[in-house]
Amino acid sequence: MAGEQSSGTFVSVPGESAELKARSAARVVSCEVMATDLPQSVPSAGVDPARRASRARVTLSWPLDNIGPSLPNLVATVAGNLFELRQVAGLRLEALRLPPAFAEAYPGPAFGVGGTRRLAGVEAGPLIGTIIKPSIGFDPAQTADLVDTLCAAGIDFVKDDELQSAGPTCPFEARVDAVMRAVDAHADRTGRKVMVAFNLTGDLDEMRRRHDHVLAAGGTCVMASLNSVGIVGMVELRRHSALPIHAHRNGWGYLSRHPSLGWSFPAWSALWRLAGADHMHVNGLANKFAEEDGSVIAAARSCAEPLVDGAPMTVMPVFSSGQTVWQAAGTYEALGTADLIHCSGGGILAHPDGPAAGVQALRHAWEAAIAGRPLADAAATDPALAGAMTLKA
Repeated sequence: MAGEQSSGTFVSVPGESAELKARSAARVVSCEVMATDLPQSVPSAGVDPARRASRARVTLSWPLDNIGPSLPNLVATVAGNLFELRQVAGLRLEALRLPPAFAEAYPGPAFGVGGTRRLAGVEAGPLIGTIIKPSIGFDPAQTADLVDTLCAAGIDFVKDDELQSAGPTCPFEARVDAVMRAVDAHADRTGRKVMVAFNLTGDLDEMRRRHDHVLAAGGTCVMASLNSVGIVGMVELRRHSALPIHAHRNGWGYLSRHPSLGWSFPAWSALWRLAGADHMHVNGLANKFAEEDGSVIAAARSCAEPLVDGAPMTVMPVFSSGQTVWQAAGTYEALGTADLIHCSGGGILAHPDGPAAGVQALRHAWEAAIAGRPLADAAATDPALAGAMTLKA
């Protein structure tokens, strides 16, 4: 692993001197064997499939001079051809420890928790959010009608679904214009502007143009699909953006689902925090996907963990996926903070008494959670909350 990803190759070559190795070779800092006599995690070319495997925790160190403080080249080094090595039947990148040079090269989130709260007008408690549903199929006017309803319902945050970007049925600019007319009309009446994350995922020039359109229309947030735009796309969007960037992790499963292959969320999200994400999706408790609750909470906690000395680069975790009033207490108990966005799609829009009751119920569920009050007790005198308890993923 160390040789392949630094100065070595499959045979000795002229020029790989002791001096060059001392200067440029990666080092194996530690190799702690965790288990032996295990079945291979994935088929490995050139290795007998019947051969048993060991599992170890390995720490590798690369000289910064090999790549400089460059996120694209960091990825090529720590997650490049390592996964293809025939001697490795499974490999998972668990953690990254980066030198201060990376924090000097990349400014990280421009808004984070504090800036998001300021723009959304939510000083305390979670941002109660939702997703445009149906995910795709509405035209701009229909989308704006739903946002108008949600604004009237008291929502804090609305986001496009990741499937909705700029198709012919719902062009990006027309959608932004229609939605912002509804948002601004509500703000004129109430003095409070709902934050809407418009999905501008696209080519670099498209994302810049779309960002500028949102900014000119008075919008306060943009959204990008990380695995679609890539590291360079996120870095360039951060350099250009005057708005918070809502980072969606769709496709995360193919990087993480096998326990012996891929990335841990803290390691993977470190790249995007440095690149400039302000919000990071972390799934949700009792979600509709395959991720276990412990993994979700670990992901959310990692959003506040320092990346390098003196540069915490805290981002706001976004909980979504089958979220209802039932998850508020467990989420707060596990995190001990309400610095988060709690997005409930069906849990708000499918409330039996309508979206306003759905927003009210989720907000009251969080108030009960923070106060340490059981959900059933709070619902006994709260019809909206009682109605929301009939919805489960």
